[in-house]
Amino acid sequence: MNISAIIFYAISALILGAAILAVTTLKIFRSAIWLLFSLVGVAALYFWMQVEFIAAIQIVVYVGGIVVLIIFSIFLTQQSGKEMPKPAKGKVIFSALAALSGIAFTINLINHYGFTNTSAAPFNANVHEIGMQMLSTTSHGFILPFEVVSMLLLAAMVGCIVIAMKPTESTSITLNKKEA
Repeated sequence: MNISAIIFYAISALILGAAILAVTTLKIFRSAIWLLFSLVGVAALYFWMQVEFIAAIQIVVYVGGIVVLIIFSIFLTQQSGKEMPKPAKGKVIFSALAALSGIAFTINLINHYGFTNTSAAPFNANVHEIGMQMLSTTSHGFILPFEVVSMLLLAAMVGCIVIAMKPTESTSITLNKKEA
């Protein structure tokens, strides 16, 4: 086993360990932090594959944007140190069966298709090619998902701003008069 394989397995262990802790911890803030570590691990995997642009996008969008938005929402809606209730046994069993089914499906796909045609040479994807593919309107382009994700992020940001706004005194007085 060479050093490249050791680095890959170490990064993969970090991603899987942080992901498991993100879904099993009972404190919601810690869960968000473990998600952050898992997403940073995915960015490290992109760096290991020598796709620096995608790694930078992973860090900026997911680590810098999504996780911060999640943490912001946690601070606005719940107490960050509050422990979440333990899930019911039925939900745990169903979740474990769903996870095992996903693992079995993935192993079946890998065994069926395999990865025998992989080459040792890294693929060449420069920033221009990635940008053209992202903004392409052809059948292999990603402009529609790109725009849908941008609209989803915009809606999430507007939602956080609305939640974060505290009603002013005049607004709450007006609301109380309407209720009476």
